[in-house]
Amino acid sequence: MPVGRRRVGLGMKARRLIDGAAWGPETVKAMGEAFDQAWTEIAGNFGDSPVEIEVARSKLANAMLSLATEGSTDVAALKAGALQAMAMEYRRTRLAVSS
Repeated sequence: MPVGRRRVGLGMKARRLIDGAAWGPETVKAMGEAFDQAWTEIAGNFGDSPVEIEVARSKLANAMLSLATEGSTDVAALKAGALQAMAMEYRRTRLAVSS
């Protein structure tokens, strides 16, 4: 498979989690926008490995899903909350490794 084709599907699983959420269309749209903005901000921290990128995007999607409630349409708040959850997870993982 050509390299370009592999990259097209990269990270799509995480975005499908967001797009398939069981909330109304406004909430899902806000979560999608927040996810995309958050990923743009942190993507450079995860290297070029497709596996590492997919794991990171899945963590971000799950963080987003854990924060959202029906009617959550504040993109900035969703983004900030998901990034904070990712940072806490990173710190927790780092502490566990260094112990």
